[in-house]
Amino acid sequence: MLVLGIETSCDDTGLALVDDKGLVSSVMASQVELHALFGGVVPELASREHARFIGPLFDKLLAESGKTLADIDRIAVTRGPGLLGSLLVGVAFAKSLSLAADIPLIGINHLHAHLLVAGLENPLTFPALGILVSGGHTHLIQMNSPVDMKVWGKTLDDAAGEACDKFGKILGLPYPGGMYLDKLGQLGSVDKSLFPRPYTKNENYDFSFSGMKTAASLWLEQHQNARLSLPPLGQKYADDFFEKADEEAKNASASYLYAMADTLVIKAKRVLKEFSPTCLVAAGGVAANSFVRKQLSDFAQEIHLPLYIPKHKFCSDNGIMVAYTGLLLAKMGLRHDENLTALARGKPIPNDYLEML
Repeated sequence: MLVLGIETSCDDTGLALVDDKGLVSSVMASQVELHALFGGVVPELASREHARFIGPLFDKLLAESGKTLADIDRIAVTRGPGLLGSLLVGVAFAKSLSLAADIPLIGINHLHAHLLVAGLENPLTFPALGILVSGGHTHLIQMNSPVDMKVWGKTLDDAAGEACDKFGKILGLPYPGGMYLDKLGQLGSVDKSLFPRPYTKNENYDFSFSGMKTAASLWLEQHQNARLSLPPLGQKYADDFFEKADEEAKNASASYLYAMADTLVIKAKRVLKEFSPTCLVAAGGVAANSFVRKQLSDFAQEIHLPLYIPKHKFCSDNGIMVAYTGLLLAKMGLRHDENLTALARGKPIPNDYLEML
């Protein structure tokens, strides 16, 4: 079975083809350089760029894979959560292909796809504890099956990725700040007591990283020398920019990321009192962070469970995770019809699948 995956939830346009043997082909268009001019994603610009990219990317995908539209058995598309305008571009394109070629359509929960793509490289077993860490979401999810997932904890305000991006920005790092914060932090030393573990002095499983941003801002006010110098607009950073950065900036980056990852572990330990998973799955853009990977790996060894984290290229938003999740759902005989809707962040994504006729 050959499944086309379409991802347009934020600012990455990703398309991929996956079959029973694995990844067939994938293409991607990034908008990082555009949104870097504004220091963050501009929703209206993101949706326009998706509309500009998606058609040519689909043609490129078919050309590189040697496949035709007639070879595709299912079309899977991210329906939410995400930026509504961006989601609508992908859903409309998927519906058009579905109606034109009479190919069954499957709407995909973006969060579930992030977690399930780990199964493309490793045999996932259920139940699993999913630790989803991205720019907009930080969730602890009990994964009972590809469609049966229970959220134990979630983001109340700022997600881990957003907190990292914001600290990177005020520190003077390029956009996206979180990625470069990791690069800078790898050159520093961790002070475990420098930053707090936010929202852990309670008994629940939810996350709130707004306090970390406040702590970082207060620290930077007292350590102005650590602030990095931005190059003139349009000019690139020098190759040795990170090596020449102030030692306090390097150490603070490492300490900040350590505290963020430690908070994930503290909350994950609590969930283990509620059910016994067979494995841990970490996913989302922040799952590519070296501090998160190291501490979750240590945690998994401590509790004697396997930890599955997708490759770096599978952690960020991509069409591969959507196509693979679509393949899993298709094998379960699930689909949607032309009434499929896009759902923005903040709205629940229902399991309103239909069974294949």
